[in-house]
Amino acid sequence: MLLTIVTPSETACRTEVDSVTLPSVEGSFTVLHSHAPIIAQLTAGEIIYSAQGKEERLDIRSGFARVLHDNVEVCVEMEGSER
Repeated sequence: MLLTIVTPSETACRTEVDSVTLPSVEGSFTVLHSHAPIIAQLTAGEIIYSAQGKEERLDIRSGFARVLHDNVEVCVEMEGSER
């Protein structure tokens, strides 16, 4: 599954992952292979993704996510970034 995380100024991440957990306004949810299509508004929290047994975390302020055909595309404002 391909995870792409972009900010207004850069591509923060583009990598193959086994799973990704996103902090949605309706509660955190985890995306695995073959997840149903979804668009979600994200809230402040952590994006947690794992690949090959290694877990990475990324603090965000807000954003949106789209899941479609094993592609997870996330557009976020990073925690600590200038407004």
